Amino acid sequence: MAKILHIETATQICSVALSEGENIVLSRTSAVKNAHSSILTVFIDEIFRETGLNVHNLDAVSVSMGPGSYTGLRIGVSAAKGLCYAADKPLIAINTLEAMAWGIIKNTSENVENIGDYLFCPMIDARRMEVYSAIFNLRMESIREVRAEIIDEYSFADILSNQKMLFAGDGAEKCKTSLQASSNSLFLDAFEPSASYLIEIANRKFNEGQFENVAYFEPFYLKDFIAGSPKVKGLI
Repeated sequence: MAKILHIETATQICSVALSEGENIVLSRTSAVKNAHSSILTVFIDEIFRETGLNVHNLDAVSVSMGPGSYTGLRIGVSAAKGLCYAADKPLIAINTLEAMAWGIIKNTSENVENIGDYLFCPMIDARRMEVYSAIFNLRMESIREVRAEIIDEYSFADILSNQKMLFAGDGAEKCKTSLQASSNSLFLDAFEPSASYLIEIANRKFNEGQFENVAYFEPFYLKDFIAGSPKVKGLI
């Protein structure tokens, strides 16, 4: 069974997990904002130390590729590429919203009646009035591609008119007032991305040999990065 290190930094959640096959061995998660750069390497070191393994014992590294936070994605992808390059290990990239959709299904399959009747819409807060979103069915088939969009009371109206949908993620929390008017809307509260949600998809990609070019791989930003005004005195 493949030993894979999984890295999730696409949102304010910083999460690392080690799996063997589809079983999670050890994981670390933090929701401290703006701390990915200092926490991520600590988590990786802790997992290696507590399991007695190192990067050379891995079969691959998987990373949440976006969409999401520009800075968070850069930190996670840079760390993953560095590990792969140093030990000559394959890199597996996983769409963040796809991994979230799998997490939503795992967290609701036993608690929601007639779960097969639902579509699943993970949402990531893209700041201002936008969210990143996509739609999947219970078989993890993509029903609608990833988009950056502004959500209002008319969003998904064509689907919600005759289809139940389950929304989750910090983007869904932001849009809850607009979307909950429909009786077909259901929300999974307090749902957070996790490196553990990368495990099943990463194993499938590993078995199928779906690897990235370590030298040239870049995160999936979806939107161009827009820098804010510098706040250091004398630079404005």
